[in-house]
Amino acid sequence: MKKIALTLCLAFFAAAGAQAQTLKNLTKGAKDLLGGSKDLSASEIGQGLKDALSKGVDRGVRELSATDGYFRSMYKILLPEEAQKVTAKLKAVPGFAGLEADLIEKMNRGAENAAREAGPIFVSAITSMTIQDAMDILMGADNSATIYLRKSTYQLLYEKFNPVIVKALDEIGANALWRDASTAYNRLPLVTRVTTDLDDHVTTKALDGLFGKIQEEEKNIRRNPVSRSSDLLKRVFSKQDGNRN
Repeated sequence: MKKIALTLCLAFFAAAGAQAQTLKNLTKGAKDLLGGSKDLSASEIGQGLKDALSKGVDRGVRELSATDGYFRSMYKILLPEEAQKVTAKLKAVPGFAGLEADLIEKMNRGAENAAREAGPIFVSAITSMTIQDAMDILMGADNSATIYLRKSTYQLLYEKFNPVIVKALDEIGANALWRDASTAYNRLPLVTRVTTDLDDHVTTKALDGLFGKIQEEEKNIRRNPVSRSSDLLKRVFSKQDGNRN
C-alpha cells in the first residue's frame, strides 16, 4: 500500500513539474521571438496586443456607427449592379427620379445602425485569444489581427447585423422603396426580371466596411508609434518594430 502511495505521489509531482516546464518554455519562447526581452512576460505581451486590438476596434466601431460613418466615408455602400440597372431604367418614370440617391442613403443609415452591435462580439473574440494567437498576430503582417477577427467573428456578426439591417431598412423605408422600384421595373417590356436581396447586400457590404476600418486601425498602431497610448503598448510594439528593421 505504501508503495502505491509513493508511486502516486511521484507521478503527481512529475506531472506538475512537466506543466511548469511547459509554461516556462512558452514564456521563454515568447521572449526569444521578441528579441530576448527580459522585462516582458508572455502574458504581458498577450495583454498588450489585446489592449491594442480593443482600442482599434472600439475606435472603428464608434466611427462607423456614427451618423455618416458609412455614408460619408470610403466605406460608403453602393447599390449592387443589378439594382443600378433598375435605377437607371426608372429615372424617367414619375416618382423614381431620385431613386438611386435615396436608396443609397437609406442603405448606409441601416449599416450605421447595425455597426453598434459589433463591439461585444469583437470583445469576446479578443478576450478568448490565446498567447500563441497573440504572438502570431504581433509578429505577422499588418492585417494579421484583422484576418484573425474576421475568421473568428464573421458568421456571428452576420447573424447579428442582418436582422438589424432588415429592421432598419424597413423602418426608414428602403425595403418598401426597393420593392416598389423592382416591381415597376419588372413590369417594363423587354427587361430581365430582378430579384436582388437588398438585405443581404447591405449586410455583406457593411461587414466589409467594418473589417476594412479595423484593418486601417491595425495598420496605424503598427506603423505609428504615436498611436500607442500606454507604456505596455510601446514596449510590446517596439519589439515588432525591431523585427521589421
